[in-house]
Amino acid sequence: MRVNRPKPPVRLTRRGRAALVVVVAALSLGGLWLGTRAVSLAAAAQPVPSHAGLPWVVVEDGDTLWTIAEAVSPEGDPIAVAQDIMRQNGLKSSLIRPGTRLYIPSGH
Repeated sequence: MRVNRPKPPVRLTRRGRAALVVVVAALSLGGLWLGTRAVSLAAAAQPVPSHAGLPWVVVEDGDTLWTIAEAVSPEGDPIAVAQDIMRQNGLKSSLIRPGTRLYIPSGH
């Protein structure tokens, strides 16, 4: 006849406790690092000005910010106009996609 004895509880060794502390500390530091990255990215975002009453264009296939800037302000500096368009629309890069509505800043 076989007697079933209850198994002793699992115990952590000194090495196991140290490993657990290292894992918890690494996860905590990783979470803290991600939290600070999220805050810095949110703070870096530029506020988008109001678009109320501004003229706009829809980006067509083959359009670039340069060609749009030249079209809306033929006498102006295309670089400055393109930068104004980027700022007005909250763009982080000059990459634009067909179908996107771009608002033209006043004065252009």
